[in-house]
Amino acid sequence: MKSTTACTPQTPANEAVQMQAYCAGNGITPTVHSSGLFYQIMDPGSGTTASANSTIYITYVGKLANGTVFDQQSNASMTGWPLNQLIEGWRVGIPLIQKGGRILLVVPSSMAYGCSGYGTIPGNSILFFDITLVNVL
Repeated sequence: MKSTTACTPQTPANEAVQMQAYCAGNGITPTVHSSGLFYQIMDPGSGTTASANSTIYITYVGKLANGTVFDQQSNASMTGWPLNQLIEGWRVGIPLIQKGGRILLVVPSSMAYGCSGYGTIPGNSILFFDITLVNVL
């Protein structure tokens, strides 16, 4: 007998109902980006806007849809990441705010870690992030 662990990616459209339910249950009034990303700008900021070639310094909390925190960083100096090397949900969402801004992102699995998952994040996981853009270089 063969054991198959086929990876079946989900599309943002397939996850839209779950993402909307997450937003409704957590007081988020989302805007839906053409990519399928759900976001709410809490503070647009007033400084530089990040581009694909920017290095970003952020504070953030990342949660699974069930509320489990899988990652967080409260010290922006520990980040300093090239935006073009991060998950697609961040590459689309973070440029929607400027330096000093804060955004809530509900990221479909296809714009995060897909059907394979990553570390403690299971495959096909919708992810939530609360991100403050501290600095852009």
